[in-house]
Amino acid sequence: MVEFLNNNNSGFNQWNANKNAKTKSGGLGGFFWWLLIFLASWWLLSSWLNPNSKKVPVDETNASIPVVDLSSVPQQKIESDKINANLQGLRISNVKLSEFAGGKSDDVVTLISGDGAYIEVGLTPTGTTAPDVKTKWTKNKDGYTWRNKDGVVFNRVTTINDYVITITDKITNNSNRDFGFAPYAKIVRANNMKSSAGVYTGAVAYANNKLEHKDWVSFDKKSYAYSTTNGFAGFVDQYWETVASIDSPDQTMRIKKAGDLYNADITAGQVSVAPGKTESITTNIYVGPRDNTILKSVENVIPGIKKSIDYGWFWFLAQPMVWALNSLNAFVGNYGVAIILLTLLIRLLMWPLTRKSYTSMMDMQKLQPEMQRIQKLYANDKQRQQIEIARLYQTHKTSPMSGCLPMLIQLPIFFALYKALLVSIQMRNANFLWIHDLSAMDPYFILPILMGLTMWLQQILQTPQSKTSDKNDVAAQTQKVMKWMPLLFTVMFAWMPAGLVLYWTVSNMFGIGQMYFIKRNIK
Repeated sequence: MVEFLNNNNSGFNQWNANKNAKTKSGGLGGFFWWLLIFLASWWLLSSWLNPNSKKVPVDETNASIPVVDLSSVPQQKIESDKINANLQGLRISNVKLSEFAGGKSDDVVTLISGDGAYIEVGLTPTGTTAPDVKTKWTKNKDGYTWRNKDGVVFNRVTTINDYVITITDKITNNSNRDFGFAPYAKIVRANNMKSSAGVYTGAVAYANNKLEHKDWVSFDKKSYAYSTTNGFAGFVDQYWETVASIDSPDQTMRIKKAGDLYNADITAGQVSVAPGKTESITTNIYVGPRDNTILKSVENVIPGIKKSIDYGWFWFLAQPMVWALNSLNAFVGNYGVAIILLTLLIRLLMWPLTRKSYTSMMDMQKLQPEMQRIQKLYANDKQRQQIEIARLYQTHKTSPMSGCLPMLIQLPIFFALYKALLVSIQMRNANFLWIHDLSAMDPYFILPILMGLTMWLQQILQTPQSKTSDKNDVAAQTQKVMKWMPLLFTVMFAWMPAGLVLYWTVSNMFGIGQMYFIKRNIK
């Protein structure tokens, strides 16, 4: 993309030069014009369209969640081959993902951990009592049981299937009265995960077949509520998510900040239990990676969960790129090499278009002497000047915008790959040479420097040096300004994911080879 922006004689730059000629603008104006482009590109890269959310009145109190003493409630471990967690009455905490290595201080990734963090699944009774967080259950062969003073028996069974924790409550009414029970699920946690630009993190709610999202900052003064017949609510990080879904209609989801913690809860419609009857309520909790393949397999128990992965505006490109990277990695065994191969594959697919663009760009360069003659001849008649230049394009069957098509095509590819690198759990801790995590910045800034050097070399090879020092020559002045673009891009890319910078560097190197090959054949 950048070789066309940097090229002084590309169709895009010629169009800009002719436009500026109308107002006799110089190099300074061209600089600000390009600066605007890069600021806009950066905004697109770091800001993504968020779904609309329904707002509720501001929560002025922001009251902290009260601390409950659970020392008298027995605690046990629940586990599967994927996760293990602490179960204490109605609450689940310290969920460890056994297949994912943690940081320097943890052997594995642990979610819903720290002071005050927990998942709670319970029942709100009407006309009677139900187990609360301090209730001491009696263990049986399948799970736990508890009986209240009215003769209502509660049986709870907790099972784990991969990353899904399923809680099944059976309520048997042995009294002679009707009772109602409203199931609820609550997730409480801190914002203790590292955020990443371009990937939304914070709270999510899937309501009425639409994914709603709010980042952490949004909860400082506001709460959010959603009404739906079914869905899920919880929290997402760059690579992990924890959401709860109750298999019951008429749900209300609320997301708010409580003190230093964040709370997402779901309350479903009341379930009536007639005398002598038994009713069952199922709650599913997903605690695991944001992996598309895994989330698709969970769709049957938590509908809509696969939509929680943020692929951005160009999802139709990002998803195939994730698949391509995983497939190439399975073949070569390294994601850095997979990115290089994917880059070469993309450049080869774009070869016919790039060759046509380069050829057209060279045709524009050949017209420079004639264009300069027209500009000098009609220096005082800008309208006639534009007419003659347009006639020159028509005569030689070329277009001032002919060099911009590859740039326009590469923009969505660039943004799609950016999202693919950030949301793909497989890229986490993927190493390549000196880089330990391709989804994070290069710690030694080696790749950004290489990218800047290849961009500078590309600019030198394809941009003929102007022989004029005329301050009114827009093309010459713009050329001087564009010399700073490799430095600007180097600084801008220094903090981007190393995998993305690797893609851009390899793309520049391939572009240099393309330019040399095409020039040699045209000569």
